Amino acid sequence: MNARIELVVATVDDAVPGIRSLALAHPDGDRLPSFTPGSHLVLDVPAGEGRPRRAANAYSLTGESSDPRHYTISVLRCAPAAEGGSACGGSAWVHGLTVGDRVTATPPRSAFAPIHLATRHLLVGAGIGITPLLSHLRSHVRWGRDAELVYLFRDGHGAHVDELKELGGDRVTFLADRAGLAEDLAVRLADQPLGTHLYTCGPAGFMDAVVDLATELGWPSSRVHLEPFGVAALDPGDPFTVGVAGQVLEVPSGTSLLEALEDAGHVVPNLCRQGVCGECRVDVAPGSSPVLHRDLFLDEETRGAGDCLMACVSRAVPAADGRAHLEVTL
Repeated sequence: MNARIELVVATVDDAVPGIRSLALAHPDGDRLPSFTPGSHLVLDVPAGEGRPRRAANAYSLTGESSDPRHYTISVLRCAPAAEGGSACGGSAWVHGLTVGDRVTATPPRSAFAPIHLATRHLLVGAGIGITPLLSHLRSHVRWGRDAELVYLFRDGHGAHVDELKELGGDRVTFLADRAGLAEDLAVRLADQPLGTHLYTCGPAGFMDAVVDLATELGWPSSRVHLEPFGVAALDPGDPFTVGVAGQVLEVPSGTSLLEALEDAGHVVPNLCRQGVCGECRVDVAPGSSPVLHRDLFLDEETRGAGDCLMACVSRAVPAADGRAHLEVTL
């Protein structure tokens, strides 16, 4: 089972509409473990209204990564699905936290670290997707590395704007419309020195546009890095059964395979619970139903083999009679 640490909410900042920034401290005031820029803090979200079971949500750390006094996160409050939004996990819970509240978390881990051998770093973010890129920029400034950042956001809804200005100066470009971003990026992506790496985070459509443009301009995939928001907007999926260690478990619609396995007492390594990090990979036995891969980690060749999946997001594909079953090995 993943180790847990206990933290206390030290400060709450709601200056940006819809975005809550928290500073989380050690209960005794001790310094916290250092982390790699681009890391997540995975908070345990208790069961509550709209959450039938405890969850674990990953939030990008925005503060100083070396010997920190606080872990800082910024979380966008999503509209509930009933109001036309998406299922947003623990965002409402985070927005209900107050100074002094205790939370538990898995220590920071990174699935979006800067590439140290890169000669230059181009950071492109939108909306709350600025959070891991702020961590990157902070490290590049400290280490004296060549980096620039482009940030797209709606007027009045930009997170960490003043901090970015102070930290990055003329390394940072702020944009307010997608058309302006496309024009700006077309020039930037076509005129980067050899060895530049591109990092992007934001809504799926935004990242798709950035990656598509980079691909059109000849950027190899090895130099393009994504930090997706994950799978909050995925549909609940069809129910299926899973065989594991001599048991047959039900995996209802709206419940992930990872959650079903944990509920049955199985220990599955995991980190992001969003189909990004690759920690919760499990083997699938021959004869199982086809896999509906919904992760952002496996390559197409591995998906085509059908012998593994990411338990946090992927599911079984039902046959014509509606039945679906997977045999997995942990």
